[in-house]
Amino acid sequence: MGAMIERSVRAVFFDLDGTLLDSLPGIRYSAEAAFAACGLVRSEVDLRGLIGPPIRTILANMSRGVSESELDALEQAFRVSYDSEAWKRTPHYAGAAETLRVMRAEGKRLFVVSNKPRHISVRILKEEGTLGLFDEVVTRDSRVPAYAGKVEMMGYLLRKWEMKPEDCLMVGDTMEDAEAAYETGMRFCLMTHGYGDVPAEGDVPVAIRLDGFTELAAKRFV
Repeated sequence: MGAMIERSVRAVFFDLDGTLLDSLPGIRYSAEAAFAACGLVRSEVDLRGLIGPPIRTILANMSRGVSESELDALEQAFRVSYDSEAWKRTPHYAGAAETLRVMRAEGKRLFVVSNKPRHISVRILKEEGTLGLFDEVVTRDSRVPAYAGKVEMMGYLLRKWEMKPEDCLMVGDTMEDAEAAYETGMRFCLMTHGYGDVPAEGDVPVAIRLDGFTELAAKRFV
């Protein structure tokens, strides 16, 4: 698969939705099911651009002025649909599993930091055959109280595994991922096949932009 990233990168942190996983089909399926089940009308918005934050935020952005109680019902209906069937519509992007295996074989530590609920994250990775490649999977609900966001999740992993941020790489697809990498001192790799939009010229540096995992496998970071 070509040369891997430089050995100076000893650990790689991955977002899930839009980075490792093509989450749009499953999220769209359950969002539509939730609005139908609750008898509510959703806004004509591009769902692709909303993916990344927790599902309650996504549903709120799809809604037309719903109340908190209606949003509660939407979230519950979404989770019933997603947990029962839609999670199966969330495959890895092409080349992702192979790239993870090569990285692991080369001695890289691999981690997941995600806004996705833990039970579903683990279920999908297990189904895809990649769960065992990660040293740890951390989600917002991995602890009580929940993590505030990815900066806090990544900080926890750096402390627990005694890693230096300059030895790590964050791979993601949104501004949240880019900002988390910046705030923790890691380099950031943007996967442009995802759902976010990180400006080429901005305050948050992007070490490299890639269209897919074949490129990540071949790239060398300096």
